[in-house]
Amino acid sequence: MSTAGKETAMPAHGIEVRHCHALAEFERCMELEREVWGGTERDQVPATIFVVADETGGQVLGAYDREHDGRMVGFTLAMAGMHGEQRYLHSHMTAVAPAYQNRGIGRMLKLFQREDALRRGIELVEWTFDPLEIRNAYFNIVRLGAIVRRFKPNVYGITSSPLHGGMPTDRLVAEWWLKSARVVTALEKGSVQAGWPSRSGLGERIIVPREMTAWKTSDPAKAAEAQRCIGEEFQRCLERGWAVTGLELSDTEDRYLLVPFGEVPGMKP
Repeated sequence: MSTAGKETAMPAHGIEVRHCHALAEFERCMELEREVWGGTERDQVPATIFVVADETGGQVLGAYDREHDGRMVGFTLAMAGMHGEQRYLHSHMTAVAPAYQNRGIGRMLKLFQREDALRRGIELVEWTFDPLEIRNAYFNIVRLGAIVRRFKPNVYGITSSPLHGGMPTDRLVAEWWLKSARVVTALEKGSVQAGWPSRSGLGERIIVPREMTAWKTSDPAKAAEAQRCIGEEFQRCLERGWAVTGLELSDTEDRYLLVPFGEVPGMKP
């Protein structure tokens, strides 16, 4: 989950990012969960999980406004994980208080996460995101340089969060290969090109209509059918060994760009 978004507006003056270790800090993270996502207690990550993440090699990172009493205004929660012998971090949540969004704080949290992971010899961070939330997808893929090779249908079930609109929680899995040339380029230049189509001329587009957000309230059946079709397209392409490498944005629709994974520029995980 993430609310980092396409952050290009006001800079985050006076914001400090650091590790969280105290129970009071974890409880503030829970407050931010409620502020950002709403929903009921059933769907909220409790403070005990933040404790476990902190004690078992994960991360709890907080963003603090030093100019306003040092209040925590954003956080990232990550768990320690293994893919076979590959150590990685699963970044489960990144949230920024509504009044502080679009100021680069999500990016600050991710950059701190990367630096901390590399210091510990961890070269991969993963997280899930909603393929219908294009601003978040743009941040993950274009601004940070993540790629996608996995789609998970309804991974968290139907939640009480108003942001999900009662729809299945279909998710893409972002892979952030921290030392790859693709990621280094994205962070140095502020974005990364898609490398689409591939060197062999192969490429696929998956279209997300701009009306998706409106359909969730005005026509839930239409939104559900569009979500189903988009999910099937992702499954078809990703099961063939392709990867999402970019996004094309327009006034009427947004298009995910995919190429065979072996032909993704700057990727040697």
